[in-house]
Amino acid sequence: MKGIILAAGKGTRLYPITHSVCKPLLPVYDKPMIYYPLSLLLEMGITDILIIVPPDDQAQFEHLLGNGDTFGAKITYIKQYERRGIADAFILGADFIGDDSSCLALGDNIFFGRNLHEKLMAARSGKTGATVFGCYMEDPRPFGVVEFDSSGKVISIEEKPQHPKSNYIIPGLYFYDSRVIEIAKRVEPSARGELEITSVNSAYLEMGELSVVPLDKDVTWFDTGNSSSLLDAACAIRDYKNLTGEEIGCLEEVAYKTGLISNEKLLSVAEKIKMSDYGKYLMDFALNGTGKK
Repeated sequence: MKGIILAAGKGTRLYPITHSVCKPLLPVYDKPMIYYPLSLLLEMGITDILIIVPPDDQAQFEHLLGNGDTFGAKITYIKQYERRGIADAFILGADFIGDDSSCLALGDNIFFGRNLHEKLMAARSGKTGATVFGCYMEDPRPFGVVEFDSSGKVISIEEKPQHPKSNYIIPGLYFYDSRVIEIAKRVEPSARGELEITSVNSAYLEMGELSVVPLDKDVTWFDTGNSSSLLDAACAIRDYKNLTGEEIGCLEEVAYKTGLISNEKLLSVAEKIKMSDYGKYLMDFALNGTGKK
């Protein structure tokens, strides 16, 4: 399975803080925003990763992440010159995906929780069709909303409805087989001029090949597209670390746990940044198998 991170958003809802800094490079508590979706891909053992970036910011992403070798991955980059919607990721990434399945993660979405790993691996194991998650929201109107029948079967998906048919939305993590490329190419722009990911999901639904996996209440999800949610996410991540002693989105730790890098590599990375809390956490984890509380 190939991994794609769509990190090309301008972050206009976050101006002026994104006026000179690309949104996925903003800090969320103690690490750049893009660390969080990238860590999810690594946790699932997805190491061949394409990052879609704004045309003027590729050098900043490369400076931060390089080619992925530090955490056992292979990262390539492609520029999105025109914002055309989420489904455009599969058109831009067609050659990268090839005949493989893919997982698309949005660069401003953050997931964490005790039971998340099992949900991720279950979604990754799908061989055909599409798998997405369902997340309960008090106000689902700004998102793609899923409608279920009385037996729990998905019967419709509607993008940003004024009158939602349920409280379950589809957050920014999607799993597809290789047919997604041709499906995305057939998507017509919506009223707001974008190639909507809801149209892709609806196409799989019409074929009877869309699975929606409800997330447990123990799983926390943030769309950090505005200043309030950005702050809420940072506070939640800080509180989780203070409560459990565990980092969220720590690339090197995830890479070591999944066997992508050695203990020696982990120590080498930690040594270079040992003056930071992040480096101290890595050092303690490499030496003792646990971060500092």
